[in-house]
Amino acid sequence: MTDETCQWQGWRAAAERALYGPGGFYRRPEGPAGHFRTSVHASPLFAAAVARLLGEVAEELGSAEVDLVDVGAGRGELLTGVLAATAGRGLSVRAVAVERADRPAGLDPRIVWTDRVPDGVRGLLFANEWLDNVPVDVAEADATGTARYVEVDAGGTERLGPPVSGPDADWLARWWPPAGPGARAEIGRPRDAAWAAAVASVSAGRAVAVDYAHVRAGRPPFGTLTGFRAGREVPPVPDGTCDLTAHVALDACAAAVAGAVSGARAAAGGLPAAELTTQREALGRLGVSGGRPPLSLASSDPAGYLRALSSAGEAAELTARGGLGDFLWLVQRVPAGP
Repeated sequence: MTDETCQWQGWRAAAERALYGPGGFYRRPEGPAGHFRTSVHASPLFAAAVARLLGEVAEELGSAEVDLVDVGAGRGELLTGVLAATAGRGLSVRAVAVERADRPAGLDPRIVWTDRVPDGVRGLLFANEWLDNVPVDVAEADATGTARYVEVDAGGTERLGPPVSGPDADWLARWWPPAGPGARAEIGRPRDAAWAAAVASVSAGRAVAVDYAHVRAGRPPFGTLTGFRAGREVPPVPDGTCDLTAHVALDACAAAVAGAVSGARAAAGGLPAAELTTQREALGRLGVSGGRPPLSLASSDPAGYLRALSSAGEAAELTARGGLGDFLWLVQRVPAGP
């Protein structure tokens, strides 16, 4: 094998090494919060909303004992917040963090830490900004319109490789056909498979994926692959120093779940129903509103007014158009199997 062959890789292999290999970005001690701000980090209102959603699921299941599985758990921030928000509400929560990094020191001992989604989940499986970090290959149409794999070296320099073929070509044709020479697409098959497997682990309840995403009618013509470091967007370089992320074709993920359901379960009414909505809409249903408190409260309860004003500001950030409010939520309700 030549040095050149060793140097050039497809983006999926390069990102896998850069994000999750030895010394990779997601294994660094500061964790994701050291580099970018998610809804979880923006406000405790997000964890409180997930806690309300968990309560809804528990009510649907008719049980006060409920699982909460956080896929791509970072350093356990969401689970910590949900456990705090559910305290005293009569719920017995089995909290499971699914993360490839090591368990952080000082984490609540009630949280189970594992590197794989457990089977038989009865409750809520929640994946916040997980699928965008499942590595995928990138395709670009050459001068003749032929979709080719994009190869990259450790410094971020790219070149076009062989034509896209097999199941990857089938996926592009169905979900994201390049619009012409120079057009790019991220081949979402690994994300489809990861999400289908995650939903399959839920025996009853709901599975929710939250991410920057798009659907077939509005795919970005030149793809979305980018990097983040220390709170700033940077060129994507697969050297382990920055996050590598690309928006998710969530409609393809939902379809993959439907295709993976066994005939027996589907015939018995066990097909997971899918709903796509914006974070603004989803959080609104869960009581998160950016509306300002009435001015009358400022005179009757000044401290309460300031608290309400602060909460409204945080809610506004979580639901803002053009920002976190544009995240898409894929919600799949999983009825109990036959």
